[in-house]
Amino acid sequence: MIKFRWTLLATLVVLGGCINLAPEYQRPEAPIAGQWLPGGANPGGEAAADIQWRQFFSDSRLVRVQALALANNRDLRLASLNVEKAQAQYRIQRAALLPTVDAGVSGSHSRSGTDGISHDYSAQLGVSSYELDVFGRLRNLKDEALEDYLALDETRRSTQISLVAEVASAWLTLAADNQLLQLARDTLDSQQATYELTRRSHALGGSSGLALVQAQTTVESARGDVAVYTSQILQDRNALRLLVGSEIPDDLLPGASLQTAALLVQVPAELPSSLLQRRPDVLAAEHTLKSANIDIGAARAAFFPSISLTANAGSASSALSGLFKAGSGAWSFAPSVSLPLFDGGSNRATLEAAKVEREIQVQTYQQAIQSAFKEVADALAVRSTLDERLAAQQALTDANRKSFELADALYRGGSQSYLEALDAQRSLYSAEQDLISLRLAEQSNRVTLYKVLGGGWQ
Repeated sequence: MIKFRWTLLATLVVLGGCINLAPEYQRPEAPIAGQWLPGGANPGGEAAADIQWRQFFSDSRLVRVQALALANNRDLRLASLNVEKAQAQYRIQRAALLPTVDAGVSGSHSRSGTDGISHDYSAQLGVSSYELDVFGRLRNLKDEALEDYLALDETRRSTQISLVAEVASAWLTLAADNQLLQLARDTLDSQQATYELTRRSHALGGSSGLALVQAQTTVESARGDVAVYTSQILQDRNALRLLVGSEIPDDLLPGASLQTAALLVQVPAELPSSLLQRRPDVLAAEHTLKSANIDIGAARAAFFPSISLTANAGSASSALSGLFKAGSGAWSFAPSVSLPLFDGGSNRATLEAAKVEREIQVQTYQQAIQSAFKEVADALAVRSTLDERLAAQQALTDANRKSFELADALYRGGSQSYLEALDAQRSLYSAEQDLISLRLAEQSNRVTLYKVLGGGWQ
C-alpha cells in the first residue's frame, strides 16, 4: 500500500505542468519603413553590434578611461545589482516547481499524576503542501521571472553601451575645449603683440587714438574667451569624473588637439528591423512583452483547481532505542484540491488586466522600435552631410587665414587701417572656432551612430 501511494505521488509530480494556458508568443510587426532614409546607408563593412568597443575606439587613453568608468560608474553598478536581484528571484520562482522535503526528529516527555514518565520519539521525512502544477501556473510564473531577468540584463547591457558612448563624448568635448582654449590663448598673444605695436605707433603719431582703443578691445575680448574656456574645461573634467566615478589620471586626459578617436561605422543596406532588434533596449522591451504574454497563462490558471500534496513517512517509538526497529514505521498522505467557486470577479479582472498589460507592452515594444529607427535615421542624416560641411569649413578657414595675412601685412606696411586687419582677424578666429566645433560634431556622430546601432558589447 505504501509503495502504491508513493508511486501515485511520483506519477502526479511527473504529470504536473502538462497544460500551458499562456497564449503562443508572436513578435509584433515592426511599424517602421523598410529601408533607411535615401542616402543614409553606407553599405559594406562589419555591423556595429559585432564590433567590440575596445576595437572601435582608437585612442588608448580614451579606452582606459572607459574601462575605469565600467569599473566605477554607480549607474552601471545599480543596473548590475538589479540583474543579480532578478536572477535570485528567478531561482526562487523556479524552486517552487519542486517539492520541499523536510526531515525532522522530535522527542517528548510527560508525566500525569502518579503515573510514570512517558516518552515519545519520532523521526520523519515529508513533503509539505506541494502544489502540482497541472495547469502551468507555477511554470508560467517561473518563465515570467526569467523574462524579467533577461529584460534587466539587456537594460544593464544598454547602460554599459550608453556609458561607453557618454564617456567618449565627454572626453572628445574636453579635447575640443582644450583646443578652443589654445586657440583663444594664441589669439590673445597675437592681439597683445598687435596692441603693443599700435601703442608704440600711436606714441610716435603714426596711429590714431581710435586704432589704439580698437586694438585694446580685441585684447580684452580674447582675454575673456580664455577665461570662459578655462572655466568650461574645469566643468568638462567634472562631468567626465562623474561618469567615470573616480579620479582620472592626468596622462589619460586629452591634449589640445582633437584627433580621430573612433572608427567610421559602416551601415549595411538592409532592412532596419534586422539591426534594430539587436539593440539591447529593444531586446529588453521584447522580453518585457514576453513576460506580459506569459502572465496571461498564470491568470488563466487561477480559474482551475489547485492540487496540493502533503505526505510524510518515518518512525515513532516510546523508546529512543526502538525508533528505527521493525514495526515502528508510520506514514501519512494528505492530498487536497481547492476549486474557486466565487471570488467576486477577481480572477476575471486579473485576467483582463493581464491582457491589457500585454497590449500595453506591444505598444511599448513598437514604440521602442520606432524610437530606435528615428535615432539611427537622425544620425545618418547628420553623417550624410558632415564630410561636405567639413570640407567647406576647412576651405573657409584657409581663405580667412589668407585674408588676415594680407590685411595684417598691409596694416603693418601702413597701406591699410587697423580696422580692416581687425575684421579679418575676427573672421579667421570665428572660422577656426567653427572648424573645431564641426570636427567635434563629426567625431561625436561616429560615437552616436555606433551606439544607436547596438553598440557591440561582447
